[in-house]
Amino acid sequence: MEEKISWNAESHLGKTLHKWWQGLEDDRASRAVLRRCATLDAVALSDAYQRFYRYLLACNAWPENAGEWQRDKLAAIAGLLASVKTEDTQRLPVKMSELSGDKPLVSELRFRDLLKIETTADLFVGLRRILPLIGYQASIEQLAHDVYWWNDDTRKKWAYSYRWPVKQPA
Repeated sequence: MEEKISWNAESHLGKTLHKWWQGLEDDRASRAVLRRCATLDAVALSDAYQRFYRYLLACNAWPENAGEWQRDKLAAIAGLLASVKTEDTQRLPVKMSELSGDKPLVSELRFRDLLKIETTADLFVGLRRILPLIGYQASIEQLAHDVYWWNDDTRKKWAYSYRWPVKQPA
């Protein structure tokens, strides 16, 4: 089951997700409902998310027998994507480490705290707070992939992708 979940832009799920995200431009009410959800439970219980979930099922893009943890991941993805205004090609940690003046958009401390997150609910809250700092820009498929597959390997990839400032020896 896990092997079938692919967020690649060329996969059926990736294309369906992208089409839904683009449709939020016309469905401002659903976008607003999802953007106001402060917790993962609020997303899962919202009518906007439930319509999204049923849409994926109807398109045969999401397995009906998905486990609770998978549905939680999907709710987090939907809630976060509702806040993304502009699609970006960069991975999130690269975007977070872009400089604004002489400081990264997302500080090293905040980024380190993000890497410590273990649960989907906490990841949702953490990324929800970071999206404004990066101008609500993200790669749709990469965000979905990284949230769905959030684990030690993903955190390591993020750590290597973030552009840590080089500290010169004294």
